[in-house]
Amino acid sequence: MDKDLETFVSEVSGTSRLRVEEDFGGGFVRLQTSEAERRQALQDIRTSEDVVLELLRNAVDAHASQIFLATGNDGATRRIVVIDNGDGIPQNMQTLVFEPRVTSKLDTSHPDRWGYHGRGMALFSIKQNCREARVAKSNVDKGTAMEVIVDRSTLPEKKDQSTFPTFSMNDEGTVAVRGPKNILRTSCEFAIEEHGRANVTVGSIVEVAAALYAYGKATLSAVDRAFCSDVDDLPLCKQLACAEDPAAFASLAGTLGLELSERTARRILDGTIEPAEPLLNRITIAGAKPSSKDAGKRPALRNRVDQRGLKLGSSDIAELKRAASQAFDDIASRYYLEPSVEPTVRVTADRITISIPIVKKP
Repeated sequence: MDKDLETFVSEVSGTSRLRVEEDFGGGFVRLQTSEAERRQALQDIRTSEDVVLELLRNAVDAHASQIFLATGNDGATRRIVVIDNGDGIPQNMQTLVFEPRVTSKLDTSHPDRWGYHGRGMALFSIKQNCREARVAKSNVDKGTAMEVIVDRSTLPEKKDQSTFPTFSMNDEGTVAVRGPKNILRTSCEFAIEEHGRANVTVGSIVEVAAALYAYGKATLSAVDRAFCSDVDDLPLCKQLACAEDPAAFASLAGTLGLELSERTARRILDGTIEPAEPLLNRITIAGAKPSSKDAGKRPALRNRVDQRGLKLGSSDIAELKRAASQAFDDIASRYYLEPSVEPTVRVTADRITISIPIVKKP
């Protein structure tokens, strides 16, 4: 390269280009070996719990606000599936992300309570240490479903995987977590650490499939679900809510790494399987002071999260009404309903409800 041109590039790009061996586009790069070695980590992948932690960290780094972790084992193997609503992974990168030194965190790598994150080696290490690691499904801006199969004979885990940890709060407001350092405790510690950024839901394959179905139903309108022509237009976390029957539900769940039978899918659709709850709803902290509205109840971590209700301005409410009316016009014409009705908008602490009166044409 011409010396003057090299000087110009260095001035424009700083030292970034000196740290990159290959640029894949879309923010993904392969680091130079020297740069990867500089980004020392305090841990590697040695247990199933380490796999879970790295997948959760990656989801938050991809700006996910909802993370669903499903786990199960058949004695010989541990299945770990993490589904999030983050940035997603481009099709051309879904295999490359498991190669050494590949990362999307060239300038955002950082230390956290578990070590140095973002050096571009975690997924590679998972792939090397596990029986299988793959992107089950991912669409840009729609989230990612990551599936990992762990051979429990070569990558150990805590024997007690069923005990839920206990929590207490000291005078400084720090939460102490006690119990076996299993997948549940790892997930709880992460949920507490990231409670301002992401909700983490943990359960069995079936419980998480039910949770995704419930989440989709709660966040999609009946119209969106009924007239969804392509589920890939929706975030991955909402897609199961559009399944028309048990066969479609089981097939769609399988694309997310959640293998289940049509019989189980029917039970989920019928509402007979309890969905997994977000961890913050399950964590009770001894010594935490409840808010006045929770007087008499057990103190929980969610009491520390801002629960102030959303307040919308009159112009925003009017805009929502206009948009709902426009969306309803086509439906009304197909079902011989009166389109000239005014929707109502109700705003509560955790949702906005838009109601449209049904008036049949005379």
